[in-house]
Amino acid sequence: MAERHRIVACDAKAAARGVRPGLPAAAAGALARELVVHPRDPAAETECLLGLAGWAAQFTPGVALEPPDGLALEVSGSLQLFRGLERIAAGLRAGCARMGFAARVAAAPTARGASWLVRAGSEVLVADPVALAGALAGLPARVMTGDRDVLEALVAIGATRIGDVAALPRTGLARRFGRTLVDDLDRALGRAPDPRTFFAPPAEFRARLELPAEVTQADALLFAAKRLFVQLEGFLAARAGGVQRLALRLYHRDARATEVPIGLVAPARDAAHFAQLARERLGGLVLPEAVRAIALEAGDVVPLAGEALALFDDGTAAPGDWPKLVERLRARLGGAAVHGLAVAAEHRPERASRAGEIGVGAGEIGVGAGEIGVGAGEIGVGAADPGRFGLRPFWLLPAPQPLAEIDAAPHRGGPLKLLAGPERIESGWWDGAEVARDYFVAETAERTLVWVYRERCPAGGWFLHGLFA
Repeated sequence: MAERHRIVACDAKAAARGVRPGLPAAAAGALARELVVHPRDPAAETECLLGLAGWAAQFTPGVALEPPDGLALEVSGSLQLFRGLERIAAGLRAGCARMGFAARVAAAPTARGASWLVRAGSEVLVADPVALAGALAGLPARVMTGDRDVLEALVAIGATRIGDVAALPRTGLARRFGRTLVDDLDRALGRAPDPRTFFAPPAEFRARLELPAEVTQADALLFAAKRLFVQLEGFLAARAGGVQRLALRLYHRDARATEVPIGLVAPARDAAHFAQLARERLGGLVLPEAVRAIALEAGDVVPLAGEALALFDDGTAAPGDWPKLVERLRARLGGAAVHGLAVAAEHRPERASRAGEIGVGAGEIGVGAGEIGVGAGEIGVGAADPGRFGLRPFWLLPAPQPLAEIDAAPHRGGPLKLLAGPERIESGWWDGAEVARDYFVAETAERTLVWVYRERCPAGGWFLHGLFA
C-alpha cells in the first residue's frame, strides 16, 4: 500500500524481499517485480477501524479510537471476567487473525503508554505502574510524535529514546518542542489524566468488504464472508444479543447487488453457524455477474440468554440442537420446504394439521410440503383438546393406500390384527369431500403398528392411512 509514491504498509511476502514502510514505490518495485501496489484508502481504513471497535467491545465497553490504525481498550473492569490480561490479549489476537488483520497487542496502566508500546512493536503486558517508566524508556522517540521537524531536532541533540526525552529539563523541553510533547509524556507515564471518548456501537450491524479481485463463483465468496461473520459475532457479544435475520449482499460491477437472505429459527451469534448457513445458500447460487465487494447487514438485535451448564460432567450427550438443524435444512432446501405443524379445527385426519412457523424448542417439524402430516392428537397441546381424538400415528401417508381383504380381514403382507377401535369419523358433508370411516389400530405380521380404516359409505374397502413410530 502506497501514499504519495511511498510504501506505508506491506505484507510478509513483500517484507521478505526487502520492502519496508517509507521506501519509495519505485524502489519497492525494483526489489520485487511482481509487487502489486494499491493506493491508500483512508475512508476504507476508517471503516475497518470502526468495525474493529464494534467487535472489540465484547471485551469491554470502554473502547476508544486511536486513528489511523489503533484502538485503546480500558480493560481493568474485565480482568476478572476474562481471567487476566493474557487471556484478553490472546482473544484480541485470535479474533483479529480470523478477520484477516495482523494485530499487535500491548498493555500498560495508561492508554497512551500502551499505544506507544504497540507503535514501537513491543508486545509486552505491563500491569505495574512502577514498571511503566522502564518499559517506555527504551522505546524510540518516533512513537511520541509524527512531526518530522521535532524528531530531527530530538535526534540532533541525541534524544533518540523516550528515556532520553524524559531525562531532559521539562522547562527547556516545552520551550523548544512545545507543550504538547511534554503533556503527552506526562499522560503516558501516568502523571496527568488522559480522558478518552469511548466508541458507541451502532444499533444495527453493517459491514462491507472490498475483494482484492473479482469473483465469479458464489461458493468462493465464503472465505471473505467468514471475516464479516466473525465481526458480527463480536458486535453481538458486546451487546449480549443475537439476530434471527441477516442479509449478505454481493455487489457487482455496475453497483447492482444480489441479496442472499439468511433466516434463523432462534436468535444466535455463532460465526461458525452463520458460515454453515451461508455455505448452503451460496452453494446453489448462480451469479449474474462477477462480484467486486460483499456486505453483511443485520438488524433487530434481541437479547440472547446464556447457556446453562451442568455443575458436574455426567458424560451424557447434549440434546440435539433442533433450531440449527432446521436452519441448515431451510438454507439447503428453501424456506417453503421446511415448516412447522399446527393443529387445524378439522376432524378429517388429512386436514387436521397445517403448515406453520417453527418455534424455539418445538419438535413439530415437517420436511417437504405435503409429504408428512401429523394427526391432530399428536401436536399442539392446548391448541385442541387431545381427549376428543383417539390414538393418532405420527406419520400419515400422502394418500390412503387400499388394502387387500381376505376372509373379511385386512391384509398387508399377512393378516392385520385389530388392536383398538373402531373410532368413527364422519365429516366434510358441507364442502363436497365427505368421509365416513371406522378407524382401527392394527398390528402387522412384522409386529409394527399401523392405522387403518374401513369405508362406511359406500360400504366396504380397507385402507392404510398412517404408521406409528
